[in-house]
Amino acid sequence: MDTFLQSWQAFVTYVAAADFLGLWQQGLAQLSLHNISTLATTSATSFALIAAAEIGDKSQLVCMTLAARHKPLPVLLGAIAAFMLLNSLAVVFGVAIASWLPTYIVAAGVALLFGVFGVHALRVQEEDADADVTEKSGRNIFLTTFLLITVAEFGDKTQLAVVALSSTSAPAAVWLGSTLALAFTSALGIIAGRTVLQKIPLNLLHKISGGIFLLLAAVAAYQAYLSYFKG
Repeated sequence: MDTFLQSWQAFVTYVAAADFLGLWQQGLAQLSLHNISTLATTSATSFALIAAAEIGDKSQLVCMTLAARHKPLPVLLGAIAAFMLLNSLAVVFGVAIASWLPTYIVAAGVALLFGVFGVHALRVQEEDADADVTEKSGRNIFLTTFLLITVAEFGDKTQLAVVALSSTSAPAAVWLGSTLALAFTSALGIIAGRTVLQKIPLNLLHKISGGIFLLLAAVAAYQAYLSYFKG
């Protein structure tokens, strides 16, 4: 028990003392030190996974509802700002986990997490399009959107997916791909609205995201195997 508490305290101390600016500088440096095609593949994978998982999700519903009552640009900017913050926190946490735990444990955890997400996505039913969204009071729609998205998405499967991806892949590429994906789904919700989105088979999109999660789970499990038995 004492060993666990000491390890947990060491992890918390690492996160608290983390040089966030240094982490981002390290991530940006990867753009010149690593193969650009690998980073592009990581960004594209993150984009595809997050976009498929988020279409029809509650964050898109928030954007659709607010844009129907207010000017769309502040809604979109507020959503993007919230996703930039959430993804930054997720990437920093993922990098901290990767630095604190052995590679095979991180990869095994990612495989388990993605496996659970994949099975859940394959089994989920289409969500109620008429679900209620509670709008916070206030005249600043940018801040309102920012707060709603932050509260709705904090600790959501999407943020956990970003944590997992950034713990095993280039953090800057994961952040870029996931942020662009969330900006895309928010813009799609604002522009397309309920009428168009109701024509999209959300169950099919959920199955696609589930398949991507399971594929990445298999890749992570293979990485855990190589790290443990051949590392």
